[in-house]
Amino acid sequence: MPSEPHQKLMNEILLVITNFPDTESATKFARQIVKERAAACVNQLAPCTSTYRWLDKIESATEVPLLIKTTHTAYPRLEKLIREAHPYELPEIVAVPLTAGLPEYLSWIDNETTITKE
Repeated sequence: MPSEPHQKLMNEILLVITNFPDTESATKFARQIVKERAAACVNQLAPCTSTYRWLDKIESATEVPLLIKTTHTAYPRLEKLIREAHPYELPEIVAVPLTAGLPEYLSWIDNETTITKE
């Protein structure tokens, strides 16, 4: 049985999570990646405390999480932009494939991250 058209599209959509050290840099970066079509939408969450091991020490830091909606096709551009803009030596960049979603919303994400030649 062939998959439905929206099933193929759904398999292309990613939720990418990263954290920035402050609200100003998170907001600036969110606007940049939407402008450059590396993301369709970014949810900037409230600052949180992250606890992690770094260089053999337990550390804690206040960070601003970003939930980024993008596609597999746009992901390499997004990762490059995060690496370039991020102040951390090793930024968190994790991508989670979506397994379900409103077809029209998924299509919108695809459309907003597609770069067209003018």
